[in-house]
This record gives sequence, structure tokens and C-alpha cells, in this order.
Amino acid sequence: MTHPTAGPTPGYQRPRRARFMSVANVVIRQVLRLPFPTPLSGSLMLLSFTGRKSGRTYHQPVSYVRDGAVLLTPGGGRWKLNLREDQPIRVRLRGRDVWARAEFIRDADEVERTLLKMVALNPRVASFVPIVGQRGEVDRAKLQDAISHGFSIIRWHLDLPDRAGARGQA
Repeated sequence: MTHPTAGPTPGYQRPRRARFMSVANVVIRQVLRLPFPTPLSGSLMLLSFTGRKSGRTYHQPVSYVRDGAVLLTPGGGRWKLNLREDQPIRVRLRGRDVWARAEFIRDADEVERTLLKMVALNPRVASFVPIVGQRGEVDRAKLQDAISHGFSIIRWHLDLPDRAGARGQA
């Protein structure tokens, strides 16, 4: 009997999209680190945070939609497990370092409202959030299932640009 946390079985291959994204993220990280805005930085930002268990520094590119003074990110990956709402992290946004605090939205009604707002602001969100249908509608059953498996929306509250050097995490 195998242990549920054991690694993948022999012969297992990650899905093609996951393999592609791991390679693409290497290039995307470099582009997002540039000291000026790029076409990618209009919809992607680079998060820098420390792993809670490993202590390792991670640089995770994520999509965002600007909603007034906050940024909204779909949080479906494991990377978000390293974030804490009370601890700001460094974010590379349009060529500049800023500090941001994460606020997790986990209530199904609020997640649905926020997702609909994100799709209205950027229709491409529907193409990579599988609980949003082709016409921009949210599939409530898929939404409930996704939330039960840890999906959330992250509302990023931005602080002032980083002018004084390290103020927290990498």
C-alpha cells in the first residue's frame, strides 16, 4: 500500500500544460524582473515570499486584475499556502517593487461576485479559471468543489513602493 503523500508513481508524467508552464515560468520570471513595464506586466506580477516550512525564497508569477486600489488574483495553486494575511510580501508590479498584503476571499458568494468582476475587467480570466464558463458565467457546483479544495480569490492591498530596502521577506 502506498502512502498518500508519496511521490508520483513510476511512469507518471505531469500534464502537458503543467510541464509547459514550468518551463515558461523561467522566462516569465526574468521578464517580470525587468526594471520597466513590459506587455506581460500588464496582467502578470511576480510575488516573492518565503516558504513556511522550507524557509526557501520563491518567486511566483501570477495573473492579476486591477480593481481600483487593489489587485485581484485567482488563488488555485499550492503557492498560496505560504502566504499569511498579516505578513506583507514583495511584489514586482509593472517594473517596480511594492509591498502587498494578501486578503483571502473564501466565501462562495463573494468569490462568485469577485470572479464575475474580474471577468468583466479582463475577459481572458475565463480562459484559465475553469469554474468560469465560455459566456463568463460561474458554474456554482464547480465553484463549491474548488473552494472545498482550497481555491480562493486573493485581494492584494498595496503599500508604498519599496524605497528603504528589505522590510520583511525577500
